[in-house]
Amino acid sequence: MSKLLKLQTFSDTRGNLTVIEKVLSFDIKRVYYIYDVDNSIRGGHRHIETKQAAICISGSCTIYMNNGKSERTYKLTNPDECLLIDPEDWHTMYDFSEGAILMVLASKEFDKNDYIFDKYE
Repeated sequence: MSKLLKLQTFSDTRGNLTVIEKVLSFDIKRVYYIYDVDNSIRGGHRHIETKQAAICISGSCTIYMNNGKSERTYKLTNPDECLLIDPEDWHTMYDFSEGAILMVLASKEFDKNDYIFDKYE
């Protein structure tokens, strides 16, 4: 099941610097980001192999997870929060605030055959 991590952040009078280092269980093969979202629901799938890490680097959004055994909803509101998404986590992303940017780090390059769109029963 998914897991929410608090990323290490260094703050001083100049601002904040957040680090993604030694917290992912995978090498990053793909980075993408979602932004300018209206009231649409994004996602609606799970994966066969791909692991992901989602960070709302600006604004906020909500991510719903279902791994077939349990369900959970996360509200990402801070760029030092990193949501780890396992392949079996069927997920949707929604309720994007104005100006929200959701960045996702993935363990695999895009492969349409890695997607499962069917919800758990």
